[in-house]
Amino acid sequence: MKNQGKLFFFCGKVGAGKATKSKVVAIENDAVLISEGEWLAAHFPNQILSFDDYIKYANLIKPFIKNHFQSLLKVGVNVVMDFPANTVKQRLWFSSLCNELGCDHELLYLKDG
Repeated sequence: MKNQGKLFFFCGKVGAGKATKSKVVAIENDAVLISEGEWLAAHFPNQILSFDDYIKYANLIKPFIKNHFQSLLKVGVNVVMDFPANTVKQRLWFSSLCNELGCDHELLYLKDG
């Protein structure tokens, strides 16, 4: 049986370079990069005009994101999530999803840019 993939996700203030680092980590780990910004722009174009809008739509895509990245991890694909993991609640979401699968995960902390 093939080993499960590993999930990488990031914590750091705005402007710390999370999006840039996520691309590097994806290349270094032969991983699929999943970007929250790309998913939100594709599914809700021109609808995110405030922080409240962002929270609303970010929460709407989470079930789809969960299914997508867990499917990849199950078949041995490494996944890099360019999603915020800046709050305890956000980090717990990532950790709980990995715990459901029993897969490895790594939180990368980036200091200010």
